[in-house]
Amino acid sequence: VQLVESGGGLVQPGGSLRLSCAASGFTFSSYDLTWYRQAPGKERALVARITSTTGSTNYADSVKGRFTISRDNAKNTVYLQMNSLKPEDTAVYYCNANRFPGKNYWGQGAQVTVSS
Repeated sequence: VQLVESGGGLVQPGGSLRLSCAASGFTFSSYDLTWYRQAPGKERALVARITSTTGSTNYADSVKGRFTISRDNAKNTVYLQMNSLKPEDTAVYYCNANRFPGKNYWGQGAQVTVSS
């Protein structure tokens, strides 16, 4: 099982980035997918989630209207489009695949730094 994030980097405030998370080794389409982030000195927190069944989404209040999560089951990939980035969005972003009961996988993380 692997989840590999890509697309992180340094961006100026107001800029955009798109994170990707490529999955392998499990039945991607039957898993809920979630992006989390962890800023220095803070706990890991949910950013956005997309379900396996209906594709419904939910977002942290801090990113609503700026971030969009999507999935491509044909490519076994989940995306996080991040627009209007702010310095407070700086964190390591992790993708997570979850299926009840007991299946829970994490990627290695991608650094996103928003700074001028």
